[in-house]
Amino acid sequence: MVITPGIKDLPYTIVKGRKFFELTAEEILWELVDGIVIKAWGYNGSTPGPTIHVFPGDKVTIRVINHLPHRTSVHWHGLEVPNLMDGVPPLEPSPYIYPGEYFDYSFTICNPPGTYMYHSHVEVPIQDNAGLFGGLIVENPCRTCDTPDKDYLCILQEWAVNALPWGDLTPGTYPLNFVKPMFNFFTINGKSYPQTLPLQVDCGDKVKIRFGNIQMHHHPIHLHGHQFRVTGADGFPIQPAAQICKNTILVASGETWDVEFVANNPGVWPMHCHMPHHVTNNGVPTLGGMFTTVNYTDMNPNVPEY
Repeated sequence: MVITPGIKDLPYTIVKGRKFFELTAEEILWELVDGIVIKAWGYNGSTPGPTIHVFPGDKVTIRVINHLPHRTSVHWHGLEVPNLMDGVPPLEPSPYIYPGEYFDYSFTICNPPGTYMYHSHVEVPIQDNAGLFGGLIVENPCRTCDTPDKDYLCILQEWAVNALPWGDLTPGTYPLNFVKPMFNFFTINGKSYPQTLPLQVDCGDKVKIRFGNIQMHHHPIHLHGHQFRVTGADGFPIQPAAQICKNTILVASGETWDVEFVANNPGVWPMHCHMPHHVTNNGVPTLGGMFTTVNYTDMNPNVPEY
């Protein structure tokens, strides 16, 4: 099962043979890093929202309840769904969800196992940048010799935190800037380093890491100490003959990528965006932002100076 460090999975019940999920879009207070709290929008109390897990062929209903002060929708990014369920009003017949109302998105999972996303498709520069998106995993029902021992999802986000001077990390609760956003905080699964959670591995593990990005910036994610194979793109597998080995993968807006490697080099290894200011918190010239580590459980030295 895929793990999204720091983010819960969305539970479901079975109703008349369908998997029934509930997502609530709502205003939240969210701590990016120690003491820096933002007035964000999220699903079920978090940003990114809870990760949805399904299998090919599942019949699903996802009830989206709107507790926001504005109308909204949800688009199932990369999934092949009926036009009514795609979540892009008013272009499509898919409806707006007005404050205090809900809509049931019902469809069958037709896509192959892979990494997908969901997000608002209303007032996108505001709602997506406020935090309204999350991960959706179509799980592989078959376990083979190639099934990873560790399987992680990393959702990449950036935040334009207003009323906080550049280089200042004074604790407080801050609004977001949607008019002329200057992104000054960068997160993995909603947290900036050092609040990001490490990816734990054991020596010899087959490790898979999935990346998803909906927002405005592209992020070249670099893993130290290892080479990985690029095995999936936008939810679809890359055939072995077409896979390439890299140590940096550019995760552009709207993309998901899957990479895999064997954990054969014990230590504590940085994994981070390679844009210089994306690994800071509000420009403070110490390590922060879109940075985490791959930690071997059998060896835990101090994080090397970056």
